[in-house]
Amino acid sequence: MASNKENEFINREISWLGFNERVLQEAGDERNPLVERIRFLGIFSNNRDEFFRVRVATVKRRIQLENQNYDPVEGDPNKLMDRIQRITIKQQKSFYRIYLQIIKQLEQEGVFLINEKELNPDQGSFVKEFFSENVYPNLVPILLSNSRDFPYLKDKSIYLAIKMTRIATGKYKYALIEIPSSLPRFVQLPSDEKKKYLMILDDIIRYNLEDMFGAYGYTNVEAHTIKLTRDAEIDLDADVSKSFLQSMQKGITDRKKGQPVRFIYDERISPELLEYLRKKLKAGKNDNLIAGGRYHNFKDFIGFPNIGPRSLEFRKQPSSRHPELKPYKSIFEVIIKKDVLLHYPYQTFNHLIDFLREAAIDPKVKVIKISLYRVAKNSKVINALINAAKNGKDVSVMVELQARFDEEANIKWANELSNEGIKVSFGYRGLKIHSKICYISRREGNSFREFAHVGTGNFNESTARIYTDLSLLTCNSDITDEVRRVFNLMEGNFTPYHYKHLLVSPINMRTRVTRMINQEIRNARDGKPAYIHLKLNSLIDPEIMNKLYQASKSDVEIKLNIRGICGVKSGLKNRSENIEAKSILGRYLEHVRILIFCNNNKPKTFIGSADLMERNLDRRIEITCPIYDTDLQSEIRDIFDIQWKDNVKARVLDSQTLNKYVNDGKRTKTHSQNELYKYYRERSQSN
Repeated sequence: MASNKENEFINREISWLGFNERVLQEAGDERNPLVERIRFLGIFSNNRDEFFRVRVATVKRRIQLENQNYDPVEGDPNKLMDRIQRITIKQQKSFYRIYLQIIKQLEQEGVFLINEKELNPDQGSFVKEFFSENVYPNLVPILLSNSRDFPYLKDKSIYLAIKMTRIATGKYKYALIEIPSSLPRFVQLPSDEKKKYLMILDDIIRYNLEDMFGAYGYTNVEAHTIKLTRDAEIDLDADVSKSFLQSMQKGITDRKKGQPVRFIYDERISPELLEYLRKKLKAGKNDNLIAGGRYHNFKDFIGFPNIGPRSLEFRKQPSSRHPELKPYKSIFEVIIKKDVLLHYPYQTFNHLIDFLREAAIDPKVKVIKISLYRVAKNSKVINALINAAKNGKDVSVMVELQARFDEEANIKWANELSNEGIKVSFGYRGLKIHSKICYISRREGNSFREFAHVGTGNFNESTARIYTDLSLLTCNSDITDEVRRVFNLMEGNFTPYHYKHLLVSPINMRTRVTRMINQEIRNARDGKPAYIHLKLNSLIDPEIMNKLYQASKSDVEIKLNIRGICGVKSGLKNRSENIEAKSILGRYLEHVRILIFCNNNKPKTFIGSADLMERNLDRRIEITCPIYDTDLQSEIRDIFDIQWKDNVKARVLDSQTLNKYVNDGKRTKTHSQNELYKYYRERSQSN
């Protein structure tokens, strides 16, 4: 029987699956261009892989503990695993239905994705030559035998499971071939002006298998794709003699051998080969054996090439310049006059790069501190920091080694920065540094002026093109002083400090947010205006959700714009009648975090890195910053209101996670991401 707490909230994993369902809806939405739709399938697949590697792996661990006193909010892990499996299988069927629909529609546009049985002679010759020169040198076929140990299957890799038969005798053997991830997944074949042809690498290998194994007398070769997903949790070594960096390096190595959590196979594989693989992998009931289609690692479809007309992709939306930030003019001088708010990708991320580059060469700048969570592959941010160090600045970088799936990249960057003489710190075990902050100290006459950046997203110019995020640039001493103190904390100074302005997790954010909700409750009971408007990635903290229920019962208007996980059940009688919850998903990934509290019509407005989740409030260093400039408060209010009016890409978040599109009955259609693009385009042309 479900507990009361289970009934109060939507389960985290089920809500997340609802979010990924919205990604799948984008793939199925015929208003989106065809190539973008197939890329959404890649995003859906990549999301699902990470979900199994992290969240399903956690559920499986809970099952293995066999502890009957399970978390009342999370519920019985066995029942939860059953629900996950049912939803996953249903989504998988929708996935392949949409995929086949897109492939047919691409053919109508003259783009053909063909397999090894559809090649004409010229294409066949091309494929054989391409295979011989580019693919075959990267293949390592493994013959399987009952007398030898089964080979280790890597996480993230895809394999061809092969059954080879000698026609004369009927004897057969099994083999495995790993499909090389170092090669492009899509290969363009000889085409003409009207028809363009692509082939997936898997099929190029299939086309050449009989030649490969024919030398051994096998004349009938069947190949079906399989994929194993492994537990991605990093278990840090408790050996205190090892540094945090050494422990992370060992944890990354051990993760590659994580326990299997999902096995996907081509549904057309022979039953004998499937049973052989299942036994060898020791796959049981909770290992999520999922029948799929011909291709796996659909995440590669994120990079599906457009070889057809330009109309198969989204129309370009070039980022606008901020009206106050002029080329070749000092950004510091602008910030001294007025706080600056940047909204990516509607406004260019180059402004932030220029800010760091100016700091690197400005002789007045003496100190630069920055926290890095995820950076671009060829990071201009890193280059600016290295240039600053070469120019004699005191540069300190806090690198988060525990940024999931970016651990190896961050270790590489940490070593590179250290080699340039930059002071690099790593934070603490079990306490991720997720804040997006930068601090700069600049000499002006006989004193120093401090500058700070507080943002919602990473210092990453690659993701800034597709993630929506906000950055505040300020020299307001109330904020800059506290940002400097946060850096002192991250660098090991644990002297207690009472933050009056910043909301800092895990120090005061939970308390301050709760206090502001309580104030709205009191104001509503006193007949004063009261509302709470939140735009977040995730809302799943039980204490905060209960507070929102309490506020709803007190007639506080609550609007929730939540991209991903939302545990709140909105619109329920006597509990959440005053809560509306929506989710927007479109060409850009919504990543902005905004908190607005009415405060008797004197709004308190915040932006920051933290979602309202237990981990963000209690187990991470997060910074959420007040916006004091009234013009910027109005801009953030505009952002929230434009998105709340969305009746094209907004879905209703209800207790059943049905993901119905918002239908407000209005004839005018509001696509909030397009409207925000126009909003910033007009602002850029206003000066």
